[in-house]
Amino acid sequence: MVAYLFPGQGSQHAGMGEGLFDEFAELTRTADKILGYSIADLCLADPDKRLRNTQYTQPALYVVNAFNYYKRVAEQGRPDAVAGHSLGEYNALLAAGVFDFADGLQLVRKRGELMAKARGGGMAAVLNKTEKEVRDILADDGFDDLDVANLNAPTQIVLSGLRSDIERAKDVFEADGSCQYVMLPVSGAFHSRYMTEAQGAFAEYLSKFDLRNPDIPVVANVTARLYHAGEVWDTLVAQLTSPVKWSESIRYLLGKGHDDLVEVGPGRVLTSLTRNIRQDSEPLIVDEPLTSDEQTRTTEVPASQIQSQQSPIGRADANAAGDRRDAAAEPVTNSATNRDLTAAPDLGSGSFKRDHGIRYACVTGGMHHGVASSDLVAAVSESGMLGFLGTSGRTLGQVDADVASLKRRLDQGRPFGVNITHNPGMPGGDDDIVDLLLRHEVRVVEAAAYLSITPALVRYRLAGLRREPSGRVLARNRIIAKISRPEVAEKFLSPPPAELVERLRAEGHITGTEAELSGELPMAEDLCCEADSGGHTDQRPSLSVLPGMLRLRDDAMAKHGYAGRVRVGIGGGIGTPDAAAACFVMGADFIMTGSINQCTVQAGTSDLVKDLLQTIDIQDTGYAPAGELFEYGARVQVLKKGVLFQARANKLYELYKRHGSLDELQPADAEQLQKRYFKMTFDDVFAEVSAGLSVSDVEKAERDPKQKMALVFRWYLDRATQQAIAGAEENKVDFQVYCGPSLGAFNRWVEKTKMADWRSRHVGEINRGILEGAATLLDRKLAEIGTD
Repeated sequence: MVAYLFPGQGSQHAGMGEGLFDEFAELTRTADKILGYSIADLCLADPDKRLRNTQYTQPALYVVNAFNYYKRVAEQGRPDAVAGHSLGEYNALLAAGVFDFADGLQLVRKRGELMAKARGGGMAAVLNKTEKEVRDILADDGFDDLDVANLNAPTQIVLSGLRSDIERAKDVFEADGSCQYVMLPVSGAFHSRYMTEAQGAFAEYLSKFDLRNPDIPVVANVTARLYHAGEVWDTLVAQLTSPVKWSESIRYLLGKGHDDLVEVGPGRVLTSLTRNIRQDSEPLIVDEPLTSDEQTRTTEVPASQIQSQQSPIGRADANAAGDRRDAAAEPVTNSATNRDLTAAPDLGSGSFKRDHGIRYACVTGGMHHGVASSDLVAAVSESGMLGFLGTSGRTLGQVDADVASLKRRLDQGRPFGVNITHNPGMPGGDDDIVDLLLRHEVRVVEAAAYLSITPALVRYRLAGLRREPSGRVLARNRIIAKISRPEVAEKFLSPPPAELVERLRAEGHITGTEAELSGELPMAEDLCCEADSGGHTDQRPSLSVLPGMLRLRDDAMAKHGYAGRVRVGIGGGIGTPDAAAACFVMGADFIMTGSINQCTVQAGTSDLVKDLLQTIDIQDTGYAPAGELFEYGARVQVLKKGVLFQARANKLYELYKRHGSLDELQPADAEQLQKRYFKMTFDDVFAEVSAGLSVSDVEKAERDPKQKMALVFRWYLDRATQQAIAGAEENKVDFQVYCGPSLGAFNRWVEKTKMADWRSRHVGEINRGILEGAATLLDRKLAEIGTD
């Protein structure tokens, strides 16, 4: 289940809310009228440097948090629960319908004004000490006038009090060097006894407002438990002088099954805190009495009432119908099988999800030429899945910029990976990208099209390898190997080749320790069987390839005795809940989706391509020669409907096989290619190709007419991809678009919903919908066993 978290003071920055004030122009005008100044100017430019002043900070954050929430709800629907840190709690209550935007802003404005009047106070963060250790130091050293204000994480405690006492405590806490003591740039002793005067005035002001009961669960800062009916006024008044129990609030949400915690607002402060809380503590399981509303959530549901997977409902639709919220808090039981209903996060391997730091056993593949864009990968990551950045066909500079952007955007809080597609015609071609990934500390790669293990791949796998005190070998970097052939799978299931390891050690690329430990782990801890996918494919059906690879994995585990189990997933052909459910039933530890993702808002291809893709059916793809492996006869699966690329590319390959040079072509064929396919002469095409080759490669092609012909024909294939991504409408018939039949199946699944239009398809939402549908389908099928 999903919970939205709203940040408080400390997350503000000039430029926050860019684009939102125009999008929510009417609410912006409402805010300006209430505040008496331009909220957009304050947030975007801060010309008078007031954004760090509490009186202005709180309204600014409230507005930007609210706009971010409205935008997210429009795209992904309402959450199952909400919480907010200090000021952010007002946004949580807004999301739960306790008050409207205007009333909430008036409350926040008054709160900020009253808190800003409290002068002479100070606050400090104590890092690397638990709450008990902090309280013991305060008691032992006579700091009775300091209060614990924020319990942000298990070892991040914030103190509040008079500035003189806050400053005096610094030397005491730092005396033994075991912690950090960071003075915070505030002028008030917030969330402490020193806010009592402000509390009284705020209570009087608050009594003028009509506060409704929350309509979705809201976790209160004061109690780290849910608000209940009639408690809003008391809790908000108490919040001003009470500590923010943030760490316990997050643990409470996790204990209630809200595994997907999404920060909604500027910055990533809460994302970082949540990561630390997850790492340093366990979910809080609370045995508490159920309210009458919660009682209804545990009612058994007959199997006949379980939602059919044939009606794809996104989170927004489900919430509009009210069924997501009603099922939020407690497990629902299938009376036909006397077991809890399966949820999407239950599918797949638990160790796969834990090791990769994701909620769902779902991976999105690194589609070439940046179709798997940084926007797409970020959206996948933020939805609790693992996305791979597409690098094939991209320059090293472009990949570097994309990775840097993802690192900033995800703030180390959520995982992502990068694809490496091997080109056998370029030995050592993966060295540069591995250097880049090691420099950026990218922890997982998708290794595609590898027929053998390369030195660069070994170097990536072994970097940072160490033995833990328990004796277990710990790998810092992980590889998910895409495979379809048993002989290739065996190489990734084996330890790194000893000869490569020794060579890398001798050349100084790995340490002696890394070399010594390399024999204790496989090249890849995860294999993804590639079935009938878009792009490069061996056209193997998943019903055949997955069982064979699972047996191969079991044999390798028995042979090598690895400490951890190698996980085996499947990709190719997965576009509906039915397909995903079948994969999990066959034993897949995870699924990988591809074709369906390129027809989403976040995909890095043209709108023209997406318009074509949203109309295809399962029969509308075919096979064509692969550009980078043209001479070898390798094939890729591509879009067939609405374009001529497949037919033209196959004709080029047939001509290449039958002739030794361009000069040997029949005159009619040569004319057709130059006038209709290339729209350029062969000489002009070769000149353009030569501009990107080394002198030696050009000379080689001039000496070898067959090689020259291959270069000219490959130019058409490469250009067809570039034109498709760019959306060059005048060359639409020549678009090359990697695609498998799974997208046709997906289109049929959503044809009577808003997702029939790709502009309503968001990559996180469609993958989560497939998983949720698969879970529902599995329960329904289980309930039907023996009933007919």
